[in-house]
Amino acid sequence: MRMSWKTCSQTFSRCIAALVICCRSVYQNIPDRSSRPWATRLIGNDKFTETTILKRFPTVFMLLLVGASFGQTPSADRINRHINWLASDKMQGRGTGSPENAKAAAYIVRQFRKVGLKPLGTDGFYQPFTAKVRRVVVTDSLRKANNVIGFLNNDAPYTIVIGAHYDHLGMGKQGSSLAEKPEGQIHNGADDNASGVAGLLELARYYATNDVKEPYNLLFMAFGAEELGLQGSRYFLNQPTLPLTNLNFMICMDMIGRYNPERGVGIGGYGTSETWPQVFKGVESPIKFFTDRAGNGGSDNAAFYARQIPVLFFHTGGHPDYHKPTDDPDKIDAQAEEQILKLCIRLLDNAMQQPKMTFTAVK
Repeated sequence: MRMSWKTCSQTFSRCIAALVICCRSVYQNIPDRSSRPWATRLIGNDKFTETTILKRFPTVFMLLLVGASFGQTPSADRINRHINWLASDKMQGRGTGSPENAKAAAYIVRQFRKVGLKPLGTDGFYQPFTAKVRRVVVTDSLRKANNVIGFLNNDAPYTIVIGAHYDHLGMGKQGSSLAEKPEGQIHNGADDNASGVAGLLELARYYATNDVKEPYNLLFMAFGAEELGLQGSRYFLNQPTLPLTNLNFMICMDMIGRYNPERGVGIGGYGTSETWPQVFKGVESPIKFFTDRAGNGGSDNAAFYARQIPVLFFHTGGHPDYHKPTDDPDKIDAQAEEQILKLCIRLLDNAMQQPKMTFTAVK
């Protein structure tokens, strides 16, 4: 539920009124009030009201206001909790078609519902589709899969897509593991891509609860079957649940949990619209970042780029644990990911002050 400013003001007023009552109660219980004349001057008179507190102690009000606002920003603690859940051994690598993959999708649905997003799949929050394992010959090559889609309706004409894939390699039987003997080993996929899903959930939480009616709608998407060839994002683009002409641009997060301060976080897609340089203008961050013009590689952003939709792709780079059973939660830098998400928010906020973008092909 998104609180209006009127509701926030009423809540703060009740807090201040409760503070007045508390102060008066403390004053009445002071044993020797004559020895504490400051208390009598400040509290022990009828002029001590809510207005008195706001005039004499404006910092109290500001701290309450700032505390409520900052409580919605991305949190390293929540990032860790999401990743530890999604990439635990009990999830057995979230392979497409597995019961654990379905549990991961249900977890995302719960988080979307908790912050008040509206379902925009074909079955509630779900958009079911059939994925095919193409990289290896297996008897059960067809797998049930889902995209998970939550919508933040700001009554705007255009919509921004924020996405991350939630599947991984399961028990190493889907053909893209880089382990020497992958079969039977849990590929937890903490960075690839529980980190991106955690980012998706944190951004959904921020924008759904920040009490701002943005000038664009926001479509939060957790894609299935990315590891099998971007099948979830391609299915959505072939069977969209809202007109593709309404889409402004797409933000993709894939592997954003292993920040290397020497490299920084890479942001691809800078060349996919002539508007991006204006969006990045003046943006600073405590973490290092760099841009790349290309928009057609890396992850689900490539599917949107192929449909001539501008994209940005956030990625902290490769590492020795990529597509191996050693991609575990204890190697995630959640503090750095928090800063990456705050950078993403700054860019999104800037982008939402611009008109609808025009796609530019990158040569």
